[in-house]
Parts: sequence; C-alpha cells; structure tokens
Amino acid sequence: MAIMLIVTGIAHFVFPKGLDAIVPGFLPGDVRFWVHLSGVAELVIAAMLLAPLSVLIWGKRVRLLGAYSALLLFIAVFPANINMAIMWSDRAMPSPLFAYARLPLQLALFYWAWAIARDIKRR
Repeated sequence: MAIMLIVTGIAHFVFPKGLDAIVPGFLPGDVRFWVHLSGVAELVIAAMLLAPLSVLIWGKRVRLLGAYSALLLFIAVFPANINMAIMWSDRAMPSPLFAYARLPLQLALFYWAWAIARDIKRR
C-alpha cells in the first residue's frame, strides 16, 4: 500500500491537471489546493506505513496510525471518484467503464487499509 500511495502521491504533483477535473465542486477554494493536499496526504501516509513497528507517537504505532489514516483518506476521496463516474458517464467507451470500475476498487482499498490496521494490532 505504501508503494501505491507513493506513486499516486507523486502523480498529484506531476499530473495535477487530470485530477483537478474530478475535485467535487462543493469543496471551497482552488481545486489544485485539494489535489496537492491529497497528494501530500498520500506521501505522508506512505511514510507512516513504512515506519518500523517500534516507532510510536502518542503511545500508538506510527504504522497503525498510517493504516487508519489511509482508511480515512480513501473515504475522504471517495466523493471525487463518484464525481468522476458521473462526469465520465457520457464519454466514449471505455472511459465510463474505467470511472465506474474505480468505485468498487475504492471499496477494496477501504478493506485493505482496515486489514493492515487489524494485522498491526495483532502484532
């Protein structure tokens, strides 16, 4: 998961224009702010997930906090994926399929982050 978050986090800075378009309109301010903020969040969470299990903050393992943070991030960006599916529904195929396929994949990310947290807590 950390590697995936590093790649996607960097993409928020290298290819922000494509992500600008899926930021939901109800968010205040500049869309690029939200794209960069989510990219920073992905990179910070990736670092947390790579932390040794012995590293603690507030008495909790940093890696566990990273897993919970990943879950919260995936929930927070889910509206952007819904927005993308709606916006892309009238595009030529296969774009709508790609946009709609992201939705169940996002649910898989929820489970993955939760499973990582569960595994860390067992250690």
